Amino acid sequence: MLVVNFSRRALQASALVLALCALGACKKEQPATPAQSAPATADRPQAQAAPPQEAVSAQVAAMGVDDLRTAANKALTEQRLYAPAGDNAMEYYVALRDKAPEDPSVASALTDLMPYALIATEQSIARDDLAEAQRLYALMEKVDAKAPAMPRLKQSIADAQASLVQRTAAAEAASEAEAERQQALERERTAEQQRAQQQAATQLAAEQQAAAQRAAEQQAAEQRAAEQRAAEQRAAEQRAAQQAPTQTAAAEPAAPAALRALSTPAPAYPPEALRAGESGEVVVEFTVNPDGSVSNVRVVRANPPRTFDRAALSAVRRWRFQPVASATTTRRTIGFSPGQ
Repeated sequence: MLVVNFSRRALQASALVLALCALGACKKEQPATPAQSAPATADRPQAQAAPPQEAVSAQVAAMGVDDLRTAANKALTEQRLYAPAGDNAMEYYVALRDKAPEDPSVASALTDLMPYALIATEQSIARDDLAEAQRLYALMEKVDAKAPAMPRLKQSIADAQASLVQRTAAAEAASEAEAERQQALERERTAEQQRAQQQAATQLAAEQQAAAQRAAEQQAAEQRAAEQRAAEQRAAEQRAAQQAPTQTAAAEPAAPAALRALSTPAPAYPPEALRAGESGEVVVEFTVNPDGSVSNVRVVRANPPRTFDRAALSAVRRWRFQPVASATTTRRTIGFSPGQ
């Protein structure tokens, strides 16, 4: 039977129940503390300010007597003494007492469960779980509203609510102050970054302008050097043509006419070599096609090797000559000097 099962459990926990009762008696004998006896103020609400809680859920209240007995017995067996809400022995017994008020076993069971609910309420207050504390208080009040611990428990809940409100307000104020400090730091950081970036951009623009000016001067010098070398090359070819022995057409084919350059853009000075101050020269062999374009460009010799090869080949491929009767292969020496 239900009474037998609960009595067995009560015997198993008898030591704890006696200790709890002794503790409750000690607390009742203690004088009221300032927190318990001080009048209510705007910062300290009265205990009666706690909102009411439903002691028994509507679902439990709607159950029949037999179902409530079975559910209460099962809850005790499974150690659901006062929780979870809506499925615990204490709620079932309260609802059963409303339907069977003359049953002494129900009253006895509720009396035995009260100390456990009291401890659970105090633990809920200690961890700021005030919603659970109010639920348990409402359940205990439904069992025995005149129990000695009830006034103290109600005041403890009210004090905890006031303390929680104060701590929450303090935490919000601290959070706002920290947010303002972080915003000030962010504004200062942004301003400093803007100043640093503006200074760096000005310096970079000046460096780029100086580098562009140096590159333009270098390109102009290389253009003049290339034009001078081309003029010297043409003069040398003309002198060689004049000094060559005259041969008859019957003996061998006539020598090709002297090449006349129309456009010989100077090569671009490799940036790495320019920064290192390197100089050198490249001997390039190429074929002048009948239409004056250049093909079959290759490096014959370079000093230093591979430093100026690409620049020389790229420049020669863009050279143009006066059209000739037949394709002519020739060589040119292209010099590189950072001081030109």
